[in-house]
Amino acid sequence: MQQRAQDTRLAVIEGAARVFAEIGYGNASLADITKRAGVTKGALYFHFTSKRELALAVIDEQHALVQSAGSEIAGSNNTALEKIISLCRMFGQQLLDEPIVQGGIRLTFEASAFQADVSAPYQDWINTTHQLLAQAQTEGDVRADLDAAAFARYLIASFTGVQMVSEVLTARADVMARIEQMWEFMLPTLTSGASTQPQVP
Repeated sequence: MQQRAQDTRLAVIEGAARVFAEIGYGNASLADITKRAGVTKGALYFHFTSKRELALAVIDEQHALVQSAGSEIAGSNNTALEKIISLCRMFGQQLLDEPIVQGGIRLTFEASAFQADVSAPYQDWINTTHQLLAQAQTEGDVRADLDAAAFARYLIASFTGVQMVSEVLTARADVMARIEQMWEFMLPTLTSGASTQPQVP
């Protein structure tokens, strides 16, 4: 795809993400999206045949953004436990800064409206957390008797709930503080009885 076409496609996705984040899938129209994206209806239809296809593209782009940032954290020299905490902080910051992430997350919760299977990003997130927890056990930062798979699912569920409640109560103004509070509650459970007591920034 030529660069100009790529730029137009991304502009449409970002415009759509902003509209979906603000008013949801059901209330959004293609006219709203073309206006927000600053493109013609013809340009939109060149890349996307329907609002549903566009919503799926926003979710895919959101997942790609999270994965890209997450790969940098996973490749760092930090301990596995530090990486898990950093991933949560990164995602929280993206919820504040990235329109595509904001739109993608709202669409994930509204997926039944356009009959989409949105389980893959959650499963990736759970699998990554599971792997890092197992590594943290090997490193001695997480207690050895912890069920890493079960805790990974619990952590992702907790993070999802924390950011949802923050959105409802404060439009995510306090989301970073609530993520830190979540970890204040979780760390003693993870590290109690571990061979080392990690100093997590």
